[in-house]
Amino acid sequence: MADEPHDELLELAKRVAREAGEAVLAIYDKGDFDAYEKDDNSPVTSADYLANDIITQRLQEATPDIPILSEENQHAELAERKTWDRYWLIDPIDGTQEFIARSGDFAVNIALIENNVPVIGVIFWPPGQSIYYASAGAGAFKECPDGVRPIHVRKLSDPKSSVVMIAISRRQSRDKVLSKLCAKRVYQTLPLGSCSLKACFIAEGKADVFMRIGVTGEWDTGASQCIVSEAGGNIMAATFEPLTYNETHSLENPDFIVMGDQRVPWQDIIQYNPSEGDRL
Repeated sequence: MADEPHDELLELAKRVAREAGEAVLAIYDKGDFDAYEKDDNSPVTSADYLANDIITQRLQEATPDIPILSEENQHAELAERKTWDRYWLIDPIDGTQEFIARSGDFAVNIALIENNVPVIGVIFWPPGQSIYYASAGAGAFKECPDGVRPIHVRKLSDPKSSVVMIAISRRQSRDKVLSKLCAKRVYQTLPLGSCSLKACFIAEGKADVFMRIGVTGEWDTGASQCIVSEAGGNIMAATFEPLTYNETHSLENPDFIVMGDQRVPWQDIIQYNPSEGDRL
């Protein structure tokens, strides 16, 4: 199992993400679910737990030698996790708040991490019937009812002056977001829900940048990082340092930025102040 190629594991992740996502969509359409509050005050629903059960069971059956790290499971301590050469990293529903609010902006995230690097990323958007996926060195793709196509970040006609499209949360203040960006540029905003869907829209060229300030976990970025990177973009900490996976006791991410066109001087555009303590 240790030598199983990425293409087989990618197809497995796609099948499992779709199965879990279709089950979640059926619950969403009926509106018949229970909502709870976790210890960190974040929401979780019976649909999250169902998706988690489906994904965990299917991956354990198909790849019993690959550990699973999911947002909704009890997390192994670092001493155990450090022995993992590779593992599945799962967010059963990214955008639970959007699921509850019925905006349609939620997704199933499955990533494979090898040697602390995301090498497979699958994000299924059930209401949009779209799967975004990538594996290391093989490019990024979007699969929807009308077919499969490769995706790439948008190349700005002039990286130093073109209008920048910013993906923002539906509940964000546009002015608050713009206050964290260089005032010398012109911006447009695209409201969206979950972190992973914003990343996917950047990967397919519908937006250029997304800045997340606030608490997230490594499962929020694993699949996205592989997809965005293979599409020609990047995800980094807001301090412009690399994100890490499975290297610390905490599984929390730092504040981070998803960036499209790598010719753009993003470090000149992003006005990040970690002492402000704001959430975006």
